[in-house]
Amino acid sequence: MHSSVLFAVAQTTPWNFSVALVMILANLVAIAIGYFAIQNPGTGPSLPVPQLASRKSFGLPELLATMSFGHILGAGLVLGLANAGIL
Repeated sequence: MHSSVLFAVAQTTPWNFSVALVMILANLVAIAIGYFAIQNPGTGPSLPVPQLASRKSFGLPELLATMSFGHILGAGLVLGLANAGIL
């Protein structure tokens, strides 16, 4: 007795340079979106790196939030592009 659900396993793409490039670009886009979309930046701890030349303070909570969003975007892009046969 076999269920058709057992055979509906998604094929994943092995990690390669194209997958890494898509993930990096997705994270950079997410950081850019978060930089302009976050309304109250700088309320948490700041990053130990120089900030951009603006009045906004991009801290650790903003970095974690945008990178999490970027990984969600990147995973969707990688799965979609792999399913379409592009990756």
